[in-house]
Amino acid sequence: MNSSELKTGTTTIGVVCKDGLVLAADKRATSGYLISYKKFDKIITITDSIAVTVAGTVSDVQLLTKYLKAELRLKDIRTGRETTVKEAANLLANFVYNNIRKLSLIPGISHFIVGGKDGSGFHLYDLSPDGSIVEVDDYISSGSGSVMAFGVLETLYKKGLTVDEGVKLTAKGVNAAVQRDIASGNGIDIVTITKDGIKKVFSKELELKIEV
Repeated sequence: MNSSELKTGTTTIGVVCKDGLVLAADKRATSGYLISYKKFDKIITITDSIAVTVAGTVSDVQLLTKYLKAELRLKDIRTGRETTVKEAANLLANFVYNNIRKLSLIPGISHFIVGGKDGSGFHLYDLSPDGSIVEVDDYISSGSGSVMAFGVLETLYKKGLTVDEGVKLTAKGVNAAVQRDIASGNGIDIVTITKDGIKKVFSKELELKIEV
């Protein structure tokens, strides 16, 4: 199976904070029971103020994010203004909707969390594999490890937390999934979106070592 057919058994998280957003994800890409990549970056910067987390079939999420980047650049040029987060999320949701309904031997499954800032503030959207879109005002998780991540988020999330607190919370959420979900692992990436823009604040590789 080549890399275009890989699927990411994934844990991604998005959290709304009082002073910004936090996105987090593990680093493992799988192909069936094989760990295909150990350093896969599942948080992609789309513009200077918008980023997405990805889960699903690798070829699909890579292609759709490339389409999104290109379309947003053209849109900014045509309109003479920066695209809002809602506009970007709606455009990507349209791509996802059309992609999942395309006849193909490889299912075009993709799940995105879109986070960004614009003139109206910070916004977080959940884009499900069927193309539906929901704005999130607290937290969201996607992927095979999301069950474990949600347990942490439900217990520890509180309204009005700071970005620094959000970083620690998302790290705990991804780590919980890494410990229990065989398709998540090998590391954690954390990105913040604040008034200063998008910044990767944490990236750590984790190796599972078994001694006998």
